[in-house]
Amino acid sequence: MEQKQNQNIGVVGLGLMGTSIVTCLLASGHQVVGIDRELIKVNAVQEQIKINLTQLRSEGLLETEVDNIMSNFQFATKLEGLVHCDLIVETITENLEIKIQLLTELESIVSPAVVIGSNTSAIPVSLLQKDLKHPERIIGLHWAEPAHITKFMEIVCGDQTDLTLAKEMMVLVERWGKEPSLLQKDIKGFITNRIMYAMLREAFYLVENGYASIESVDRSLRNDLGYWISFAGPFRFMDLTGIPAYLTVMEDLFPDLDRSTAAPKMMQKLVDSGAKGVDNAQGFYPYTEESANKWKEDFTQFSYDIRKLTEKYSSEND
Repeated sequence: MEQKQNQNIGVVGLGLMGTSIVTCLLASGHQVVGIDRELIKVNAVQEQIKINLTQLRSEGLLETEVDNIMSNFQFATKLEGLVHCDLIVETITENLEIKIQLLTELESIVSPAVVIGSNTSAIPVSLLQKDLKHPERIIGLHWAEPAHITKFMEIVCGDQTDLTLAKEMMVLVERWGKEPSLLQKDIKGFITNRIMYAMLREAFYLVENGYASIESVDRSLRNDLGYWISFAGPFRFMDLTGIPAYLTVMEDLFPDLDRSTAAPKMMQKLVDSGAKGVDNAQGFYPYTEESANKWKEDFTQFSYDIRKLTEKYSSEND
């Protein structure tokens, strides 16, 4: 993949994540074509991108004037708008069949040389590649929200992904302000979600079986794991705090951890009730509309603060 300075990138799907991804790419100097089938979204999408860019600038993470950057964005409703792109990022719904349908459509429109990245948090890339004409150019790009602020990125190879392409993507996404991790072998859930959901399973087990309240679980993790995880990953942390003790705890604790395969009953009940978290002020905690919005705002500011803090330690944690 040729590393052009002002590479043209297409983003398919302009929901919350897609709009944030467009912001990241524009801030990194790319020409961006955003595709969404609903023309009615164009004004709202452009306004949100401007808000995101303005926040980046106010936080000292962007030097270029927002209006100048916005001139590099084009909105379109048809996939044919991607014909001049060098890279396409699809960020539609997390559904295997719908993603495959889109990838098949894209193959009929764009050149075989165009790299296609699928924004997925759990779908194995090998399944997306299975029946495509050019599976070698399909690569998983797992972003974190807010995509224009966080440094997280997992680059995932399917069984047929060109490894050289994956390594070139590693270089490119560093231009986007990311610290990418590379998965050379495809596995469901990738790195961070496999580890996070193992943690969530144990968190639900402790609450559902009366060992601790939701508040206590959150408090313990926030003040222990949350305090060091932005500084060091788990392997570095074991180096910092003494390796042998961890083996002793593993041998004693692993047999006692929850190994259930069903989703937690508490989670199912909450979802069935219509709860979406701060998006509709219904979640594990009680919210008013005002407090939910405050939590959203605080999370965005926290994301900026963490990004600035972790940049100090980037080279040491490689």
